[in-house]
Amino acid sequence: MSLGLKRGTVQLEPHDKQWDEAAIQTIKILKSILGDDAIDIQHIGSTAIPAIKAKPIIDIAVGVTDFEKIMSYVERQLLYVMGDMEKDIRTYHIHVVKWNGTEWKNYIYFRDCLNANENIALQYERVKEELESKYADDRVAYTNGKQEMIYIILNGK
Repeated sequence: MSLGLKRGTVQLEPHDKQWDEAAIQTIKILKSILGDDAIDIQHIGSTAIPAIKAKPIIDIAVGVTDFEKIMSYVERQLLYVMGDMEKDIRTYHIHVVKWNGTEWKNYIYFRDCLNANENIALQYERVKEELESKYADDRVAYTNGKQEMIYIILNGK
């Protein structure tokens, strides 16, 4: 399994079933750490969509009702990054969001929509591939370039 990218770079890879298992194991670890402070924890993002290519970085959403409980674990942050920091490699992005809030609903809807609609998923993949060819060393531009398509998908709900 290929997992991880150098910070700031973009490289799409075909779906790897082992990403799902890696996400499951990470979710188990997060549940053991956070206990009842996390209402729900879900594998999100393109690695959770088998029909399309993805950056080999697993996105996980942690739904909470009380940020103060979560913040007691570490200083206030909403995105946690896992990987080999010495080599500047990112393997996981952990998004802590309000459970059932806008971000949570958008993450889950987007994943489920693309998993249920292969044509939409493949359109999204084409956008990602075009952006990858332009912005392989500029993840910010790559991410910004996806926003219009993400907006269209989210507003189709």
